[in-house]
Amino acid sequence: MPSNSADFYQPLAVRLRPKQLDEFVGQNHLLGDRKPLREAIRLKIPHSMVLWGPPGTGKTTLAKLIASEMDLPFESISAVLSGVKEIRQAIDKAIQTKALGKNTLLFVDEVHRFNKSQQDAFLPYIEDGTIVFIGATTENPSFELNKALLSRTRVYVLKVLDDDELGKIIDRALSESTMRLSNDCKIAVIHAADGDARRALNLLEQLGDFLIDSDQNMVNDLNLLKSLLQKKHLQFDKQGDIFYEQISALHKSVRGSSPDAALYWLVRMLEGGCDPLYIARRLIRMASEDIGNADPRALQISLDAWNAYERLGSPEGELMLAQAIIYCACAPKSNAVYAAYKSARTEAKQRPSYDVPMHLRNAPTELMKDLGYGKKYRYAHDEQGYAAGENYFPEEMQGASYYSPKKSGLEIKISEKLAQLKQQDLQAPIRRYHDNNLDTDTKK
Repeated sequence: MPSNSADFYQPLAVRLRPKQLDEFVGQNHLLGDRKPLREAIRLKIPHSMVLWGPPGTGKTTLAKLIASEMDLPFESISAVLSGVKEIRQAIDKAIQTKALGKNTLLFVDEVHRFNKSQQDAFLPYIEDGTIVFIGATTENPSFELNKALLSRTRVYVLKVLDDDELGKIIDRALSESTMRLSNDCKIAVIHAADGDARRALNLLEQLGDFLIDSDQNMVNDLNLLKSLLQKKHLQFDKQGDIFYEQISALHKSVRGSSPDAALYWLVRMLEGGCDPLYIARRLIRMASEDIGNADPRALQISLDAWNAYERLGSPEGELMLAQAIIYCACAPKSNAVYAAYKSARTEAKQRPSYDVPMHLRNAPTELMKDLGYGKKYRYAHDEQGYAAGENYFPEEMQGASYYSPKKSGLEIKISEKLAQLKQQDLQAPIRRYHDNNLDTDTKK
């Protein structure tokens, strides 16, 4: 599927770029009938915006169509290649155009790559209408763009294309070519594209190049197709939005006791290139945060899986991660330890730095003993393992409570044990401590 001109090559994705809004495929949630963005374009009401979505979803194409439909001069810069100089040049052209009574649509690709000062450079010209700003980004604008810029724009979220939408794009490309695909091969291309229109068209172009020296134009050999397409590229971006979305899905699947979904997200991340040791570290967190003392074995099994992976590496070690993921998903759940830790941490940060009570202090020297360190400390093992009524908090915090075991797994027994000990405390003689003087016996 070569370019029509032997002198000037343009990728198929560029040659097939829609010229009219009705030719645009996908993003019906934004461009369907009566949708706000569609209506703004129809009524020719320009506004600045940020287009946020994965690659190949039509951000650049949509920006050009908006300029065309609204009859606005189109200027484009890329944050990958541009700096303050290029921003200044684009703004100067827009100022000249404004003097003629027209706005300029300034499209900034990969806008998240501009630093704060570079992003700030657009603000006054968005504010006074010199430019209609459209920024395109694959990263979450909440984290990557300045609040000042976000407050002057509307954020539109673009979605990956579904199979039907990719099929329409492929059909359009084939309609302008002599190449033909069997239905099975078309489905294989759709799956390999994984929601990315540009990737789908690049794959078609690759197939077209293969057929240039062939005496046939029908592609119906799945094995040949798969060898050309090679491995499907799963959506994944290390440390980007998709990365955090997928680890969130994995964590929530384990928390929700869905071993099948947890296993799916594990494989998605591993196949996408995620470091297995990162997953192992997150698994340790899940075992403590969401299972805790309901099944302490989950933590040990997770640690064992980490150790096993470090010994075996990939791909053998990934099976141990899968085993631990499934175990944790099936284990009884409790966030009591996590909640208790957060509660204690909050109180420790908010309360004054109370002194350790004298009876809890160690006394390794005679001077410290003379000062009352450790005086009247009750040794729990001398009282059948529990010194009922003893206080282990600072004097000002007696009775504080953080840990509330859930009625789940081992924590059922822990809850019963703590209730029994609390009852013993209630039945024990009242003991009040005043500095070094204790008005109670230390042993029964």
